Amino acid sequence: MIIVKFGGSVICNKEEPFSFNEKIVEMLVDEIAQFYPEKKFIIVHGGGSFGHPLAKKYEIRKGLGEKNIIGVCETHQAMLELNKKIVQKFLEKNLPAFPIPPSSIFIIEKGSIVDGWIKGIEEMLNRSFIPILFGDVAIAKDKGIDILSGDQIITYLANKLNADKVIFLMDVDGIYDRNPKEKGAKLIEKIDGKIKIQWEKKKFDVTGGIKNKIEEALKMPCKVYFINGTKKGNLTKAIKGEKVGTVKI
Repeated sequence: MIIVKFGGSVICNKEEPFSFNEKIVEMLVDEIAQFYPEKKFIIVHGGGSFGHPLAKKYEIRKGLGEKNIIGVCETHQAMLELNKKIVQKFLEKNLPAFPIPPSSIFIIEKGSIVDGWIKGIEEMLNRSFIPILFGDVAIAKDKGIDILSGDQIITYLANKLNADKVIFLMDVDGIYDRNPKEKGAKLIEKIDGKIKIQWEKKKFDVTGGIKNKIEEALKMPCKVYFINGTKKGNLTKAIKGEKVGTVKI
């Protein structure tokens, strides 16, 4: 089973609220279609320009309060809207994508999953469905409500379901030793627990950005690829196990 993260910067322009990169998503779905049903997939997508601006606006990371309870609902609704757009692209290619809202199956504390019911996901995979989850608001034991990032969902599923590999789709070619826009930035082909980088946060990113992705990848029991999801053929290479991007072995 392969878990693919559709990063928010790939499926949306994260600096433009409620944008959707339709053609990129169609390209990615086409590449996955080459391997289905021989391979099983779980898709997890980020909040992109749908969830992040609202989560920031309503200060959801600070927890649940009287002033933001409606904002929590609006943020979840925005994620359902983005999820629907992605699921539809799978259905158009005759792929049985099935949406699963993480807020319905996970409880978190200090930003991490402490309880989850994933039997339904297992049974979906056994029946050849493609479960599609996403970064979401979720019930939190400590704050009442909090943001559950797609990256943490992936870590949980990769460990519980023994994933063969995880593939993070980004808008750059992999992990760099510094911001890839800076002169002299070098692509890191392999990563381990000693990696140190300095990346600026995106304007609307409320889930920790690249630092969080690396920290979560190091907790996973399988190969983890960081690749440029905007370039045609990269996802195919990663699924096949060919050299592309950055790999956590």
